[in-house]
Amino acid sequence: MGVKALVLKSTTNLEHEEWLKYRNKGLGGSDAGAIAGLNKWKSPIVVYMEKIGEAPDTKPTNEEAAYWGNVMEETVAKEFTRRTGLKVRKRNAILQHPEHEWMLANVDRLIVGKNEGLECKTASEYLKDEWDGEEVPGAYLLQCQHYMAVTGADAWWIAVLVGGNKYIYKKIKRDEELIDYLISIEKDFWNEHVVKQKPPEIDGSRASNELIKAMYPDSDPELELELDTNAEQLLQSLNQMKDEMDELKTLKSKYENQLKQTLGDAEKGFTNQFIVTWKSQERRTVDSKRLKKEKPDIYEAYCKVSKSRPLKFKEAK
Repeated sequence: MGVKALVLKSTTNLEHEEWLKYRNKGLGGSDAGAIAGLNKWKSPIVVYMEKIGEAPDTKPTNEEAAYWGNVMEETVAKEFTRRTGLKVRKRNAILQHPEHEWMLANVDRLIVGKNEGLECKTASEYLKDEWDGEEVPGAYLLQCQHYMAVTGADAWWIAVLVGGNKYIYKKIKRDEELIDYLISIEKDFWNEHVVKQKPPEIDGSRASNELIKAMYPDSDPELELELDTNAEQLLQSLNQMKDEMDELKTLKSKYENQLKQTLGDAEKGFTNQFIVTWKSQERRTVDSKRLKKEKPDIYEAYCKVSKSRPLKFKEAK
C-alpha cells in the first residue's frame, strides 16, 4: 500500500485534556461512521461541535458501556492473541495520514510482524445479531477502513466480547473503493464544515437530541422569536405528519383488535412467519395523588424532579 502514518503526538503520559485537544485537530475512526450517518451514539453535528471546541460538557448516553469497553480492552486483546496466535502491541500515539492531515487514528493495537491492526470492542447481548456470520456493524467497518487509510495497513482485525460471555473475532480486508469514499466525505466535512465553521444540518438521531438538550436546557420566559419561512415549512410538515400518525395509530389499533378477537382466550398463536402472544399480566403503580395528600413528607422524600422542554405547536387562529 505504501502509505505510512505520521505521528502527530505521542500519547505516553499524555493528559486526557491534552489528548482531546490533539484529537480534535482532525477526524478519527469513530468520527467516520458518524459522518456517514452510521454511528448510533454520535451524529455529524456532534462531531462538528467537538471539532470546533463548542460541544457541551455532558456525560455520553452510553457512559457505562464506554467505561467497561475501556476496562475490558486489554482482556479482549489478550484473548485475541490466545485464540489466533497473533501477537499484538500498543501504538501509543495519535497517528496522522501523510497526505490528508485531517485524517487521524488512535488505534487499539497493531499486529506484530504484519501490516495489520486490531480493534477491541465490547457489545451488549441485545446487539448480538449485528455480529452474526461475516457481519460487522457499519460504523465499526468504516472505523477499521479509516485506520487502514491512515496507516496503510492491508487488513484490520476486530475482536468483540458480546454480552460478557461470547467472544468473536473477524478479519476485515482493505477496501480501496470504501477508503476513497471515506476520504471524500471526510475531506468535504472537514473543509466545508469544520474549517468554515458552518454546521451540518442537524438530524433526528438520539445523539442530536442529547446535544440539543445539553445546549438549550432552560427556556427564557421573557424571550419570544418571530420565526422565518423555513420554520413555517417545518411546522407545516410536522402538522401533516401528526395527521398521518393519528391515522396510522387508529389503523394499528384496528389490526391489533382484529388479532385479539382471533386469539380469544388463547395466550399464543403462530403463522408461517410470526409468533404472537396476548398474555395476562399485572402492573402495580403508586397512587401519587393519594400519597401526596396522606403522606406528604414521604412523598417529598421520594419525589424525583426531572426537567424537560417539550416542543408543542398549534395553528394560529
